[in-house]
Amino acid sequence: MQKNFKSLYYVILAVLAPVMLFAQSGYWQQKVDYTMDIDMDVETFRYQGTQKLTYTNNSPDTLSQVFYHMYFNAFKPGSEMDLRLQSVSDPDDRMFTTGQSRISALKENEIGFLHANSLKQDGKELDYKLEGTVLEVGLNHPVAPGQSTSLLMEFEGQVPVQIRRSGRNNDEGIALSMSQWYPKLAAYDFEGWHADPYIAREFHGEWGNFDVKITIDKDYVIGGTGYLQNPDEIGHGYESPGTSVKKRKGKTHTWHFVAPMVHDFMWGADPDYIHDSLEMDGGPTLHFFYKNKPELLENWKKLQPKTAEAMEFFNKNIGPYPYEQYSVVQGGDGGMEYPMSTLITGERSFPSLVGVTVHELAHSWFQHLLATNEAKHAWMDEGFTSFISSLCMNKVMDQQKENPFENSYKGYFALVQSGKEQPQTTHADRYDLNFAYGISAYSKGSIFLSQLGYIIGQDKLMESVREYYNTYKFKHPVPNDIKRVAEKKSGLVLDWYLVDWTQTTNTIDYAVGAVKSEENKTTVVMERKGLMPMPLDILVLYEDGSQETFYAALRMMRGEKENPYPNIQRTILPDWPWAFPTYEFSIERPFEEIKAIVIDPSQLMADVDRENNIWSSDE
Repeated sequence: MQKNFKSLYYVILAVLAPVMLFAQSGYWQQKVDYTMDIDMDVETFRYQGTQKLTYTNNSPDTLSQVFYHMYFNAFKPGSEMDLRLQSVSDPDDRMFTTGQSRISALKENEIGFLHANSLKQDGKELDYKLEGTVLEVGLNHPVAPGQSTSLLMEFEGQVPVQIRRSGRNNDEGIALSMSQWYPKLAAYDFEGWHADPYIAREFHGEWGNFDVKITIDKDYVIGGTGYLQNPDEIGHGYESPGTSVKKRKGKTHTWHFVAPMVHDFMWGADPDYIHDSLEMDGGPTLHFFYKNKPELLENWKKLQPKTAEAMEFFNKNIGPYPYEQYSVVQGGDGGMEYPMSTLITGERSFPSLVGVTVHELAHSWFQHLLATNEAKHAWMDEGFTSFISSLCMNKVMDQQKENPFENSYKGYFALVQSGKEQPQTTHADRYDLNFAYGISAYSKGSIFLSQLGYIIGQDKLMESVREYYNTYKFKHPVPNDIKRVAEKKSGLVLDWYLVDWTQTTNTIDYAVGAVKSEENKTTVVMERKGLMPMPLDILVLYEDGSQETFYAALRMMRGEKENPYPNIQRTILPDWPWAFPTYEFSIERPFEEIKAIVIDPSQLMADVDRENNIWSSDE
């Protein structure tokens, strides 16, 4: 790793950020610093490790217990993950085959496990109990507010056959996809402990500094989270230009990584990785690790400048990426985000390869810098990531879509029509169907932002996204936080929107009910058929080719947005109170001059029946 002023700046940031957060009135978060030393046997896929964990209690509570996530224990017959796969009616295809859960068929040498062999607090042995994927630990002495304690663990694990996210020997031949591999302290916040079992969904964790040493067969190349501290010793494409890497005796190398202010640590390893790097102007350095197969070379080479374009897009439209590197690593079972890195399957078409990389890179902001609790608010990560990555793909791949979010709307409408929708407040593991979870988190979550742009205006939306990031990075925001930022930027009251869209399954359905001639005027009767309130943009097309818009704000918004069509004359109508099922207004032109009336010409409002949004004189 190059030693320069920029590196020093980020070291200082990592040290001061928790202090600055704790100093803010009413807000606190815990801090967990990991020092780990791992010895991986690539023949047996077993590993031994030591972990020194420094836990700083910034909460106002005295803690007498802690919990660790031991994720690899999910990958054995009879686990909660296994039983859930067998009971859900639409199991993940990657995890369910030939009529049974793949986990239930694992042999002893194929399962995953993660066990603590010893655990001490400040030098004294602790009692602990493993309950599936959670280790319950009673402390010898409580940790008072403002105090730190040291937890030292000796542990061992076995890497499971690749099934979900983590594993060995995936379908593309990648030896090791090492995510969720170490004992990870559960998050504790104003809501209490978040020691969720690993059943299906994604993760939540505390920020801290990671110092990780991995000893592995010297032919293996590692890519993932963190900055390599001994690049000229390791080589494999990490060494400084012009450096001659000396051959080392023995069968193994020890790789030393440091990662400041992250809440997870992932690495992938394979003896056949090609390692390319691309230094962006002003940083960061992009790293690419992919299998040395001739059929992959062209796409993975073309991917590299596209990844740089995407990084620039997100820096501009969300906020500056604060780390010095990002790694795109072939591995895993699809695409999964981690700090400073992603695991993606790489044997794809070029558009698909760019698409998965862009999506996982976008998670760096919404999951690894903002980091909502995905078990409770998956839509804030997956949905917001889908929103911004749709905009990014439209640009970097020159898709020229009039509505870049059209697939999100299609997915949401399919969910509504299925009758299987559950509120977005549902815990991620408690959705009845994977189908319902996926669309709720990704599609409906994306629409939360695109539709918010319809409500407050596109400029105010993007200002809100940038302010949200700037205000809440490294702070684990909750749904009310994005709402309050948008309210302050727009001057509108938006509690109704957050409540109806995320806490209910109420749908939007507005209609042009009747169009009537009234002397030299035209009276239009609008109808609210759905339970969810919305303001309305109404476009009127005249027979002479001219256009005009009418805007009916929702009364409970307590204000109006700016004209989204500045080149078209707009009439602001009286507010529409939600309790009134109909609303009437007049057009100051004869009925005969009106060609069509259209509700929401942008189609950013998720109206579940768009057929009744249009009235035409031809009907």
